[in-house]
Parts: sequence; structure tokens; C-alpha cells
Amino acid sequence: MSVKTDGTVIKGWDIRGSLDVYANDVTVIDSRITSANWWGINLRPGFSGLRVLHTTITAVPGKGPDNGGVDYAVSNMGGSSIEVGWCDVSVFGNALSMGQGDLHDNYVHDLVPFRNQGGEWQHTDAVISGGGNKGRLTIRHNTLLNPVPVHQGASAAIGLFADTGTVSSVVVDGNWLAGGAYALYGGGPGATGIQVTDNVFSAEYHPNAGAYGLVAAWNAGGAGNVWRGNRTADGRPVVPEPSP
Repeated sequence: MSVKTDGTVIKGWDIRGSLDVYANDVTVIDSRITSANWWGINLRPGFSGLRVLHTTITAVPGKGPDNGGVDYAVSNMGGSSIEVGWCDVSVFGNALSMGQGDLHDNYVHDLVPFRNQGGEWQHTDAVISGGGNKGRLTIRHNTLLNPVPVHQGASAAIGLFADTGTVSSVVVDGNWLAGGAYALYGGGPGATGIQVTDNVFSAEYHPNAGAYGLVAAWNAGGAGNVWRGNRTADGRPVVPEPSP
């Protein structure tokens, strides 16, 4: 379904499909989306103001277009912040995908591994950002679980990757993180303005939260980078290893 009218409010709908948003200030609230497309909700370039609240976003494993897989629960292709809050998100390979946005109070769980059209295991992340963002990304008070085995593509609970540019201006605060190769990828050598505070790293899938460890690619010397108050579920402080 394409949404092309500014200010559209979708409330209480049960959508068997996906939403492609070509409009400003669209709100999706108290709804359910069951997708067999590349995404559940996609904000197209040039549009802004999307809000997705109190909504369940899931997909049908084996029915998606990427060799049976489904990629993004919410994708922000626009140039401004969007809000995703109090949502229940499952199945998608890279569930919440964006460089700028306000992601808060969401439950991301039960991601499903699949081989993509290239025949490789799709990398899976509960939250993923590819860098090069112009605005701020805030990830606060979410439960972000990636149960996918690492040999089937697990990447992170939160993956801040410099795939398309430098990672900057990200707040990661008060989340519960579990799973992935590492539970958190911190943006890499050039990352700046990354604040990681008061998060809990859980051992529910791996003893060190991720298959290989708690955190990787943390730039301790980056301007404005803050690491404070992060701990394991049993109360031990989490201290990133120095980057090579």
C-alpha cells in the first residue's frame, strides 16, 4: 500500500502487506502489519515526519522477496528523523534500519535467518545504521534481541557501521541488548558523538552477550564519545577493549 497524502493517520488497521510512504507527517498507531515484502514500513527519500507507535510489525518467513527472506521492519530512506515507539517487531533481518530517528520503548525479537539472493546468509541486526547520517539517532529504552546463530548471519543487537559514511551523533541509552556476533558495534575508528550509557548486556544467548563478545569497534578517543554505566545483567561493568 502506498501512502501519498500528507498527515494520513492509520489507526487500528490489520494490514496484510506493507506500507510505502510518499508523504509527510504520516502516523501509524495501534495497528498490525504482516509483510511479505522487503519491508514493513518504508519512508521514501524527500519525505519526513513519520511516526510508528504501539504497532506490531512482523513478516512471513519464507514468503519474502529476498530469496524468501524479509529485510526491514521500518526503513528510513528520508533525510529527517522519524519516531518508532512502543512497537513489537519480529522476523525481519535488519529490523529497524536508519541513520537518524528516535527509537524508543520497542521490543525487537525472534529475528529469522535466511540466505539472501546472493546465496549468503543475510546479516541480522535488531537496529542497524550504515553511517553518513546528517541528524541524530536515538536508541533508548528498547529490548533488542538477536537470537540468530552467528554462523547463520548474526551481526548485532545494535550495529553502528560505517558502511556509507562516518557514524556520528548517536545516543544508545538504557537498552537491554542480547545476541549477535557482538551485541554492540560502536561505529568504528572515525565515529564521533556516540553516547553509550546505562545499557544492560544480557547473556541469554551467549555468555558474553554476543557470540564473540560484548562490544566491538568502539572509538574511545573520538570527539564527544561517551561510555558510562553499561553493565552485564548480573551487574558487572562492561568496558570495551581498545580498538586495534
